[in-house]
Amino acid sequence: MKILQYRSIIAQVICARDKNVQNDYYEDIKQLCADNDIMFRDRVENVSIESNYSFAIGWRWIINTGKGNKLIVLHDSLLPKYRGFAPLVNMLIKHESRIGVTALFASRDFDKGDIIAQKSIDVHYPIRIHNAIELVSELYGDLVWDIISKIDRGCEISAKPQNEMDATYSLWRNEDDYEIDWRKDSVYIQQFIYSLGFPFRGAYSSCDGEKFRFYDCEIVDDVVIENRCPGKVLFIKDGCPVVVCGEGLLRITQMETDNGVACLPLKKFRMWFK
Repeated sequence: MKILQYRSIIAQVICARDKNVQNDYYEDIKQLCADNDIMFRDRVENVSIESNYSFAIGWRWIINTGKGNKLIVLHDSLLPKYRGFAPLVNMLIKHESRIGVTALFASRDFDKGDIIAQKSIDVHYPIRIHNAIELVSELYGDLVWDIISKIDRGCEISAKPQNEMDATYSLWRNEDDYEIDWRKDSVYIQQFIYSLGFPFRGAYSSCDGEKFRFYDCEIVDDVVIENRCPGKVLFIKDGCPVVVCGEGLLRITQMETDNGVACLPLKKFRMWFK
């Protein structure tokens, strides 16, 4: 990683676990620091920040910095759009044609600080969240590299105010927001499933009081259904259920119980997910 060329000016790395994802990369970051003699601290420790510059990446807690410290926040949206939480997931669900990252100075109100720089990339749908994270991670690296290079050279880090007229917000997502709405069309639902897959827990739907997680699917040709009822299984193809959507059909090709037990090929035909 080219950023490690500057490890001599990195005072410490403060990290926190995230129980809401399958892999939060905590151990990877810890090991990377150990391999490169960088001080690693956990968020639960009593840690003070006294460096001239600090970076907050994927951080959700209040940071108390030392006097004169400039806190640079990296946010995975093209601000002022999608201020707030889970911006990448929400952008993918909305089929935004371009995703990106913003570096900005911290402010009292979240994600409203002056913008230092942005990087973006076009995306094509459908796209899985882990692939989008890989794309955005490259942009993160490039942004941090550019900024640290300037800091190392003693250059001033300039920034410009956001246009409040263009601001939108992105809400945090809880378990209820992982539930599939089968009244939506099949294109929307497929991307919804892809947007909430690994490293997240997976989109879900319930049937007969049991919760199921959906990780992979494919759109199949629609048919005329006289009494269309979203969420009902219409066909079983190669052991996989074909589920009726508000518009279109979706064949589920990877599906598990909520405790991680694979349940394909499907053994029960008369299922109604809702």
